[in-house]
Amino acid sequence: MAKNPPSVNDLALSMEDSGLPHALLVEEARSAIAENDWQNIEARIESLCRSFIQPVVNATGVLLHTNLGRAPWDVPVADYSTNIEYDLLSGDRGSRQSSIGNLFAQLCGAESAMVVNNCSSAVLLVLSALASNQEVVISRSELVEIGGSFRVPEILELSGAHLVEVGTTNRTRLADYRKAIDAHRDVALTLKVHQSNYKIVGFTEESSVEELASLDIPLVADIGSGLLDSTCPWLPKGPPQWLSDEPAAKQTLQSGADVVTFSCDKLLGGPQAGIIAGRSDLINKCLIHPLARVLRPGSLTLSSLQELAMRYLHRQGEQIPFWKMAMSDNDELWTRCERVGAGEIVNMDSVPGGGTLPNVLIPSVGIRIAGDRTAELRRGLQGSLPIIARVRDNDTFLDFRTIDPIYDEIVAHALGVLS
Repeated sequence: MAKNPPSVNDLALSMEDSGLPHALLVEEARSAIAENDWQNIEARIESLCRSFIQPVVNATGVLLHTNLGRAPWDVPVADYSTNIEYDLLSGDRGSRQSSIGNLFAQLCGAESAMVVNNCSSAVLLVLSALASNQEVVISRSELVEIGGSFRVPEILELSGAHLVEVGTTNRTRLADYRKAIDAHRDVALTLKVHQSNYKIVGFTEESSVEELASLDIPLVADIGSGLLDSTCPWLPKGPPQWLSDEPAAKQTLQSGADVVTFSCDKLLGGPQAGIIAGRSDLINKCLIHPLARVLRPGSLTLSSLQELAMRYLHRQGEQIPFWKMAMSDNDELWTRCERVGAGEIVNMDSVPGGGTLPNVLIPSVGIRIAGDRTAELRRGLQGSLPIIARVRDNDTFLDFRTIDPIYDEIVAHALGVLS
């Protein structure tokens, strides 16, 4: 290139083959010239292209990778209208919550259910609708912080509810709850929060759902991760051993909780959303609260969740990508690695991820490549999809449990280019 920068327009036109809109190219060209970095325009445009949301291959071994969208589940794409709020029988306005709510009520064994944007939204709406300007009793061991620095006490404050802490960090007894309820005249409910992203071990004690249900106030259980049923009837071989301590919506309600809240993009395996399920009178208070409109999901999310619910009801766990990769047989993974024909096949451990099951390791199989090659794989070698791997002891590892088999050829091509 010449020593003097070209015009903004000429520099933008030189990058037309990138496929980006001309307006974005002009903006980047203007910034590059202003920063005296115009000779690196190709790298800047490549960086801009990589900043947009796009498909990637998850080879990290983290089944629910928060930075990669958690559960791999398709959102339906269609160019037609839907009856999201239209009753086809009466011709009147309908509810976007009724049909999807009925499906998840059936799955949870609840009287009623509804959908919001995510699990934090679910907790916020429940507290706002059921306990605003009243008190909520919660154990000190459950004042958790979830991803993005969101903390349960802050959500309580936003809802207008008043926090009443009971017990200690490691031990909270039923008597602690009773004492707090007796001492405060305006307790609206008890909140139990699953410690989904950490564990307290050693000299510990907590009150069970069954015990808390004996108190004379509603019990809301935020189980977080979104396991529907501890028996996993959608899996032919039943639940895996690593799920043994995970609370499930159906059993939590059977144990006496009045309301449960949980995520849709974790163990449920669907899109980002949150479910509120339980007693119909309490769910109705949530449905008519003004925040319900603020936190409601759109038609794509609801259509996606409807398809997911149908697969659960049909007991088609093998057609839910999360459960398919979670239950993949290690011999099958080894065979896939052999077909790739590159690197060293090794045993490794996958993890659930997504703030779930923090101490769980799932035996897996993958490929080890000498040296840290993750930057090259992220770029997408020779037009392939970006591959996100992990590094340990300065070597690169690709865990095949989290790689969809449809991407095996892409992985094989990329590793062939690396070698």
